[in-house]
Amino acid sequence: MYRAPVEEISFTLKHVAGLKSAIEEGVLGDLSEDLADAILHEAGRFSTEEVAPLREIGDRHGAVLKDAAVTTPPGWKELYARWREGGWNALQAPEEYGGQALPAMLGVAALEMWNSASMAFGIGPTLTMGAVEALDKHASDELKRVYLEKLVSGEWMGTMNLTEPQAGSDLAALRTRAERAADGTYRIFGQKIFITYGEHDFTDNIVHLVLARLPNEPAGTRGISLFLVPKFLVNEDGSLGARNDAFCSGLEHKLGIHASPTCTMIFGDGFARDREPGAIGWLIGEENRGLACMFTMMNNARLAVGIQGVAVAEAAFQKALAYANERRQGKASGYQGDGMAPIVYHPDVQRNLLSMKALTQAARAICYSCAHAADRARAGGDDAQHWQERANLLTPIAKAFSTDVGVDVASLGVQVHGGMGFIEETGAAQLLRDARIAPIYEGTNGIQAIDLVTRKLPQSGGEHIFGYIAELGEIVGNVRSSNLADFGRTANELDDALDDFSSATRYLQKLLADGRMDEALAGATPYLRLFALAAGGAYLAQAALADGSEERQLLCRFFAENFLGETQPLKESIIEGSASVGAAGKMLIAG
Repeated sequence: MYRAPVEEISFTLKHVAGLKSAIEEGVLGDLSEDLADAILHEAGRFSTEEVAPLREIGDRHGAVLKDAAVTTPPGWKELYARWREGGWNALQAPEEYGGQALPAMLGVAALEMWNSASMAFGIGPTLTMGAVEALDKHASDELKRVYLEKLVSGEWMGTMNLTEPQAGSDLAALRTRAERAADGTYRIFGQKIFITYGEHDFTDNIVHLVLARLPNEPAGTRGISLFLVPKFLVNEDGSLGARNDAFCSGLEHKLGIHASPTCTMIFGDGFARDREPGAIGWLIGEENRGLACMFTMMNNARLAVGIQGVAVAEAAFQKALAYANERRQGKASGYQGDGMAPIVYHPDVQRNLLSMKALTQAARAICYSCAHAADRARAGGDDAQHWQERANLLTPIAKAFSTDVGVDVASLGVQVHGGMGFIEETGAAQLLRDARIAPIYEGTNGIQAIDLVTRKLPQSGGEHIFGYIAELGEIVGNVRSSNLADFGRTANELDDALDDFSSATRYLQKLLADGRMDEALAGATPYLRLFALAAGGAYLAQAALADGSEERQLLCRFFAENFLGETQPLKESIIEGSASVGAAGKMLIAG
């Protein structure tokens, strides 16, 4: 059974990501370490005692669609009600609408625990939180008045409606249309697919944020607008009124996250037959500026999905470690007991478990550091632009590397279980099935790599990234000057990794400057992993320096001596491999 690693989460927040220094500097308002710890411990208790026991039930029963209504698994509706009553949905939301306005670092830490306990549960509220941020930044005062308080409290939930059958990652191809009505509202017509929690029984109302195209507007993404389309219309007194023409027509049968309803949504298809066709919607922001509004929600969701990778990895590690200490097989030199040794004594199993632990902690540090940068940017001040660029830089790393780690660690967890890992009763297989969606949704990891190389490397004329590398270099210098034997070759390995990181960065920036875009894109994915390994190794070193324990030093050493050797071949792939991608890739094109 999963137990929230509250002490590890708290340590990483305070001593690696920067929560402690931010509190001491007063950047986070009245937040104290004691309050932060109290929030983390209660989130840990709730996730361990109330969410985790329903993970298997959710996987086994799944969500069920009947007559356009979705029923969630037994106990899930009641679980959500208790979660909402605990105030968890309001953690980061504005105080003006009933929120607690706490920092993103605490919100992301809580999300880790919800998603470790059950990823299918944790993803639903994530979208509501993103909807709150989008409405707070872009909606009219009237829309805020009607919807924000209910969304902040969790009494209503939100969704994000982007994808269509012909328009996956390419939003320029979407066809959902909006028509202006005489009363200032809009009528929405179209189909959206892969809509997480598009229909459910958690709340009385669901607030859909829908991208659609107005008639005679510019082609491509410039002609897209964002609309608020509620499941039920809201009366003047705030009560629920008529059913809107927005319905779920199907649920996807998926590899994992079975309890999370993934819906096909139909807008304006005449389901609501008591009035003229069209789902009634309200414009968010300005016409033809919908993508800018939606990106507010998407950026929130990308870090949240990154923490899902950390969450599943943590749950998989805990499960594998417990099994390895119980399962007995063969002889092991270090085991002095009677009979067969627990498999945790075997070096190959130890390697797998250490890989799981080190990757999980490296990914956690990256995600929390990204949240810290976002908090610093929101705090304003003279350095707000610097911190916004840092959050921009780390978001694709947090999303892509952490979700890759989630899949890799969950797969290693199955391996540690051996044949029993392939059997559903152990729960190891469910974690792998659940993890596999995270590198895909909210922008595939390939898109994250493209975003990193083409949009984030050029920040501040290309210099911000080198300031970041220099900061990582300071950590390496502290490792070297510590003269602690348990670090082994960590300083040398980190130095080499940062050299590879710097060289690859300059090479890609030169390609971009020369307009050699295809060559730069061919190296984007290996570059993202190189970046993440170097940063993750440095963060593990920072944790070991802050703690001073043998355990952290040895884990950092393991990561440095077993993973950082990848950075040189990754650099070579970036610099030397693009020509082969272009040449060999032609063989794959049909026709």
